[in-house]
Amino acid sequence: MHTVVVGTTGVTASDVLAVARGGARVELSDEALSALAAAREIVDALAAKPEPVYGVSTGFGALATRHISPELRAQLQRNIVRSHAAGMGPHVEREVVRALMFLRLKTLCSGRTGVRPSVAQTMADILNAGITPVVHEFGSLGCSGDLAPLSHCALTLMGEGEAEGPDGTIRPAGELLAAHGIEPVQLREKEGLALLNGTDGMLGMLVMALADLDTLYKSADITAALSLEALLGTDRVLAPELHAIRPHPGQGASAANMLAVLKDSELTGHHQDDAPRVQDAYSVRCAPQVAGAGRDTMAHARLVADRELASAVDNPVVLPDGRVESNGNFHGAPVAYVLDFLAIAAADLGSITERRTDRLLDKNRSHGLPPFLADDAGVDSGLMIAQYTQAALVSEMKRLAVPASADSIPSSAMQEDHVSMGWSAARKLRTAVDNLTRIVAIELYAATRAIELRTGLTPAPASQAAISAARAAGVAGPGPDRFLSPDLAAADAFVRGGHLVEAVEPVTGPLA
Repeated sequence: MHTVVVGTTGVTASDVLAVARGGARVELSDEALSALAAAREIVDALAAKPEPVYGVSTGFGALATRHISPELRAQLQRNIVRSHAAGMGPHVEREVVRALMFLRLKTLCSGRTGVRPSVAQTMADILNAGITPVVHEFGSLGCSGDLAPLSHCALTLMGEGEAEGPDGTIRPAGELLAAHGIEPVQLREKEGLALLNGTDGMLGMLVMALADLDTLYKSADITAALSLEALLGTDRVLAPELHAIRPHPGQGASAANMLAVLKDSELTGHHQDDAPRVQDAYSVRCAPQVAGAGRDTMAHARLVADRELASAVDNPVVLPDGRVESNGNFHGAPVAYVLDFLAIAAADLGSITERRTDRLLDKNRSHGLPPFLADDAGVDSGLMIAQYTQAALVSEMKRLAVPASADSIPSSAMQEDHVSMGWSAARKLRTAVDNLTRIVAIELYAATRAIELRTGLTPAPASQAAISAARAAGVAGPGPDRFLSPDLAAADAFVRGGHLVEAVEPVTGPLA
């Protein structure tokens, strides 16, 4: 099994994916253990002094003015975890919780939080045992970190609350820890607070969304090329010299991908035949501009994610010179913004994708294809309602594109008077990515059927490879009406699993 070693200087997106989705084991480096021990010595020294230090010997948030006596400090740390574990709603996905815990562990190992090495090791042990705390959908405002979600994780470290075992069964966390020989943590000064104060949930979801969108944008370039081919459009608009004079990197990459898919097609370039067109419609001609803008948005989001992966987010933090200082680094604005940006870009990609599908189905605009790609139009409805489903998904995507980060609700008696709503931005982006996958799958289903209905002309080799692989995966071709939902589900699984990209790359070479 793959092992990820956590040191003091951050982790990579690949590390997050390996732990969250691949079940990779986690180990703490000797460097991390030394940094943890050194920072803990500083916290212990401050705890022994009579002067109050936030998070060590005081209350939290609006209650930070109260000095807490030594005999109550362990109770203080337990209480913050218990009281902040106040989430409600559906359970969050296992991969999200694993990413959340792993990223919190990354910050602990930086030596900036002041927790004992045993606390970090226990978190690694829980991840390695396949124990997943039950975290709820609602509870984070994305400021002071993802407080409620992280609190539910910290509760499991204490042997309290509920968690899911490696077999998927939800049981009391204490029972699961005991079954795997893991001792619950007895929290000391600052440790409860250090387990809660981070942007780890929204960051983990950003990293996973970027991985999914990377494959999805390549898939969308392929389906856009298939639609262009099915509509007998021109590939001259994809020429590199046209995109070089508007040098947005994403635009050039999308155009190159489409051109690679369309190489040696006999279907392109017929826009001047029986019913001459000066230009293809925007949804076809401007596909690289729209998908490319989304790609450039992803590049910016990756930059933000990489910076956040290199960060140690906590409050207060232990600085290299030994100071323990309060700060505002837990504010989720940098991550929240790009989560919202990605939802906007995904909505627009879904919108242009649906427009191409609709064009394929409309006999007045499809340049000779049968109405709704039906076998016997009138008796058969063809893909009429598949486009309805796609339109419903696009409409939902537009609602999901409304920024969460533009909102703020004051909390903690106006101490936390401006929040990021980054967790909410991440949750809606996950839904948006799911919906965009379905939208692209429906275009794939329509475009491959339309190409097969074009007789007498040979599609591009890459298109043929895509069609053959889709058919082998259960994505059915033209024919009389049938129960359509299973076909669309097969197309969704084909796109979601990255199989569309895998099918064409042996012909095109690696897509950008």
